[in-house]
Amino acid sequence: MKNIIIGTAGHVDHGKTALIRALTGIETDRIKEEKKRGITIELGFAYLDLPNGEKAGIIDVPGHEKFVKNMLAGAGGIDLALLVVAADEGFMPQTKEHLGILTLLDIPQGLIVVTKKDMVDEDWLEVVCEDIREEVKGTFLENARMIPVSSYTGEGIEELRQAVFELIEQTSQIKNPNTPFRIPVDRVFSIEGFGTVITGTLIEGEMNVGDPVTVYPKGIQTKIRNLQVHSKDVQTAYAGQRVAVNLAGLKKTDLEKGDVVAKPDSMHTTMMLDVKLSILKDCQREILNGTRLHLYHGAKDILCKAVLLDHDLLSAGEEGYAQLRLEEEIAAKAGDRFILRFYSPLETVGGGVVLDSNPMKHKRSDETVLSGLRIKDQGSEHDKICEAIREYSPRYETVDFLKTHTAIDRDRFDDIIKELESSKEIYPVTNNIFIHKDYLHSMEQRAERMLEVYHQQNPLRSGMKRDEFRSKLFPNQEIAIADKVTEYMVQDGVLTCPPSSVALAGFSIKLSDDQQKLMDKVAKIVLDSGFAGPTLDEIAAMFPKEKNLRQVLEALITSETLIKLTDQIVFHVDVYHRALKLAMDFVQEHGQISLGEMRDLLGSSRKYTLALLEYWDRKNITKKSGEARVFSNKS
Repeated sequence: MKNIIIGTAGHVDHGKTALIRALTGIETDRIKEEKKRGITIELGFAYLDLPNGEKAGIIDVPGHEKFVKNMLAGAGGIDLALLVVAADEGFMPQTKEHLGILTLLDIPQGLIVVTKKDMVDEDWLEVVCEDIREEVKGTFLENARMIPVSSYTGEGIEELRQAVFELIEQTSQIKNPNTPFRIPVDRVFSIEGFGTVITGTLIEGEMNVGDPVTVYPKGIQTKIRNLQVHSKDVQTAYAGQRVAVNLAGLKKTDLEKGDVVAKPDSMHTTMMLDVKLSILKDCQREILNGTRLHLYHGAKDILCKAVLLDHDLLSAGEEGYAQLRLEEEIAAKAGDRFILRFYSPLETVGGGVVLDSNPMKHKRSDETVLSGLRIKDQGSEHDKICEAIREYSPRYETVDFLKTHTAIDRDRFDDIIKELESSKEIYPVTNNIFIHKDYLHSMEQRAERMLEVYHQQNPLRSGMKRDEFRSKLFPNQEIAIADKVTEYMVQDGVLTCPPSSVALAGFSIKLSDDQQKLMDKVAKIVLDSGFAGPTLDEIAAMFPKEKNLRQVLEALITSETLIKLTDQIVFHVDVYHRALKLAMDFVQEHGQISLGEMRDLLGSSRKYTLALLEYWDRKNITKKSGEARVFSNKS
């Protein structure tokens, strides 16, 4: 099923509403003030019956300059535009502005409708048509069909209707029905007995009665009570349809025009947007870095500051990359179109496309940033996903986040992830987190610099303690993630991991003859002392003049020649394993072992025995069973 939205555009009082009434039989002026003043203030909606039995939605947008804000609220979902120009007045300022807006919003195609044909003679009509053709040069309507009509007499209406049918037939379905649903809110009202209703164009996905929804950027959670399309109740609404949504449990004051109703967790809110900005060819103003502007996105109008990233200023017809820093939160996606109007006086100056809906704050003229923006602007889906992973690797963002962030079809995203992993462009950290090879290499370089300094300062240690390494290289990161990235560094031959520590690959402790003699002497003293050796302080007292003693002791401990049971008590590794075998043999025969039984086995004091048992408890080698201990399954 093809769902198409037709939008009208043009100067005030050029007959847009009358044209829709002649095409469809539907009156789109609905509020008293509109009927009284004879102009459209709010958006009006109608539908056109198609030959195949389906319906195309029609949006009647306001033409008066004061109501351009409302015009923009409806323009975002248009697939096909009818540019309306009155034969008695020709191209007017709002005609030009509306055409510029439609061009900036990347409306793919349309028709030019010359209304009020009955009010002019043929010679005048010919002059007006020639003038219109000149005005639309260089726009998407340059080669569009032009049809003069009279909504009053009906002349040309059937020809226009058939031309619309033909254009719809040629139009491919450009909205993605497979992505999470999203509908920008352009009207909010209440109906007695039903509650709060919003309307808008469903620009992505499909929504069903009963579906949970989130109202962005407010974060309000609710569900769909009822759906209407073209004034009829439906169970499901599809991308490309005008939809009225009855939301459960909300007051009219909970929502406002510009909010977005979408699938939960399918969007991010933001205070910044990275964009490609285009200035209208006939714009009379320059956009300087830091210029304050009105941003129109979906049905939202908010103030922003334009930070130009690759220019000092942009003039008529120029393009550039910019970061829009917003004064309110909005919910947007990459690929969304937007319009910018000057702060004062209010006039349209340009617009463009969102490249990144959740960027970090950028410095101007940063080539790394600009390179990334060029990929987001011109790159393939493969390139865009690779760039997103590269950019967000330091934050270890999930695949779910990146799918929302890039707005690429989710099945296609999964396929590209597999390709990138296979080619070693990215590496899995968890099932849902990947890092880019560039980030891994930068982390390897940081680790190398950090450990080079460490080894110089601690030449007798086998490496930096694992916990210290994690805290310095991966602050505030989960242990599992830090260890996985460290594992990749080991696989790349950058690091090695001695017991409980991390070192540069190829590093080894280099001892002088005096240091080696001291190390051997200390190790022999602890070995010969068996299960009741000297404490570290007692060892230090034995060698009061040895400046290298502290480093020698640390080397013995980090190499696990000495097993450090407490801050003071150490066992030689051979003694430690003898004690472990004695305990395991005893438990195998008796089922468990008490402190007293272990003390008797060792022939040692309670102090040393308790230190050993508590060390095993911490290592999950043993666990308490009443007053005794048993060996854990791990051991």
